[in-house]
Amino acid sequence: MNAHGFFLTVDGPSGIGKSTTVATLAQHLRQAGHAVHATTEPSGSRLGVVTRQLADDVHGRALALLVAADRNHHLVTEIRPHLTAGHTVVCDRYLPSSLVLQRLDGVPVDFIQAINAGIDLPDLAVILTAPTGAISGRLLARGPHHRFEHDPGNVQRELDLYEEAIRILETMGVPVARIDVGTLSPQDASRAILHAAGVSSATVTATPDPDPG
Repeated sequence: MNAHGFFLTVDGPSGIGKSTTVATLAQHLRQAGHAVHATTEPSGSRLGVVTRQLADDVHGRALALLVAADRNHHLVTEIRPHLTAGHTVVCDRYLPSSLVLQRLDGVPVDFIQAINAGIDLPDLAVILTAPTGAISGRLLARGPHHRFEHDPGNVQRELDLYEEAIRILETMGVPVARIDVGTLSPQDASRAILHAAGVSSATVTATPDPDPG
């Protein structure tokens, strides 16, 4: 548990709806009286922007190191200051995504864990999941955003690797909430996360679905 604020991360396969869910969750947390800082990885810093830009061209351990470097910079410059101020930090992608995407890129799990040693662990890691067909349909409808989404076979592989990531996180002492959003709206997914985090949703009202972006 972080000393002041609450650190919540949201991960899941590409096309699962993380960005929309995070935006809706941030709205609901604010309605429940929380000071919320929503962020993402790679971060919005220059290092994060470069990491995102290079992700299609840089592979394997080199990309894993870039992601880990951005994560450490993100913690120092953004996440920890907000936690120290008592804010609830909601991060779209964090360590679980590294344990999946970098492994899709051929990086051994022990290397991923080694280069992420010493990072702050979330107070709650949310893993969104859904049936393979539902995710594939979403990806087909929106089009690929990065090279990991070009291979349709990666959808099931991602789902399998997220199940392995959950087990790894649990051995690290990280509380994990696995939420099947196959039939849930972003509003309902957000309420399920609030429940997992122990936050009352009594004051949460219906809000329009945010732009998926």
